Amino acid sequence: MDAQPAGTLDVGGLRRVLVVLCVTEIVSWGVLYYAFPVLAPSIAADTGWSVSMITAGFSTGLVVSALAGIPAGRWLDRVGPRPVMTVGSVLGVPAVVGIALAPNLPSFFAAWVLAGVAMAGTLYPPAFAALTRWWGPQRVRALTALTLLAGLASTIFAPTAAALLGQLGWRHTYLALAGVLAVITIPAHLFGLRGRWPDHAKHRHSGVATEQAPREVVRSRAFLLLVPAIALGTFAAFAVVVNQVPLLIERGLSTSDAAWALGLGGLGQVLGRLGYGRLTTALSVRMRAVVILALSAAATLLLGLLPGPEVLLIAAAMLAGAARGVFTLLQATAVSDRWGAAHYGRLNGLLSAPSMIATALAPWAGAAIAVALGGYPGVFVLLAAIAALAAVLATGTVPHHDKPTTVPHDPDGSFTHLPETAADPSRDGSPPAR
Repeated sequence: MDAQPAGTLDVGGLRRVLVVLCVTEIVSWGVLYYAFPVLAPSIAADTGWSVSMITAGFSTGLVVSALAGIPAGRWLDRVGPRPVMTVGSVLGVPAVVGIALAPNLPSFFAAWVLAGVAMAGTLYPPAFAALTRWWGPQRVRALTALTLLAGLASTIFAPTAAALLGQLGWRHTYLALAGVLAVITIPAHLFGLRGRWPDHAKHRHSGVATEQAPREVVRSRAFLLLVPAIALGTFAAFAVVVNQVPLLIERGLSTSDAAWALGLGGLGQVLGRLGYGRLTTALSVRMRAVVILALSAAATLLLGLLPGPEVLLIAAAMLAGAARGVFTLLQATAVSDRWGAAHYGRLNGLLSAPSMIATALAPWAGAAIAVALGGYPGVFVLLAAIAALAAVLATGTVPHHDKPTTVPHDPDGSFTHLPETAADPSRDGSPPAR
């Protein structure tokens, strides 16, 4: 079988777009997302605005990103990632400048609205769409590399923002970060993502054909269950990250030890992503989703129930990190594993919107629930139940095709990429034969 249909990039081009996206995702996530938690306390202290209102501005940007991601996904399918991500980078610069110079809260919120539009064009969804369509059968390998390296965004930009803050103050720090965003991401997207966007209507691979239009897919039972499953899983995963430190402090750890546990959870996240390729060979699409969400539920419950000692709490934090790491790749491949890549941008935009809203709600929801339940252990038990519900919903998230056929898979273990069709993911037996 021809692994590289006409119209896709050659090997050098594939490597180029992967390197470009790894760099731009680190910078985009670092500037538009991870700098905010570092700078928020200083913004509040300098302006007199409450932390809750400042966080509400940030959350507004995430909600706008979710909504803007839907039309952005349609444009991705039509014109490819180059114009979409370049425009996103261009819009990101005045957005960050607007945040830096905001004289009042309405201006601050308006700048975050523009930042939300920029996020829709620069963060994971468009990058996932680019790699899914261009890399085809090797998409899991490319997506794994991207998420591993982009995971360094917080590692790089949180301390960078803190260092700049000490020297420049929060406003000039954001201005400096706007310059970094402009210098790196705009030319990288404009010149690094060049190349013909594959015409899915002309290039097919053998396998199970399911020629469903996007409108039919989004009305299907599988898609209607997949959306809440991914959204609930996202909410639980992000709420665990945000509320893990206060939970561990309640368990008797020092702030420093709790922070180290959170950092080691990041190491678990990397290890989890490295193992995702093996999961694709060992489990069907249905079981992969169920197992990953169930693992997330189990790790979250463990954190909620374990009173100690510290070493077991850290181990549970690493397990939760591993589940979070593979969950990111589950999100990235959820559409292509079920319906192929022909309409990936549009379908993934619809799938990602509720998840991004869940991400926006998670930072303050955990704290609010902790107040209601009288502590963080109860929060984690509830989050575990939410992740378990997502696992139950995942059992129904595979489409049923009229003529299932065995589909070969590539060496990295992912299902064969079908530009207009999808491998049969409804089978629950052993993995396809090599």
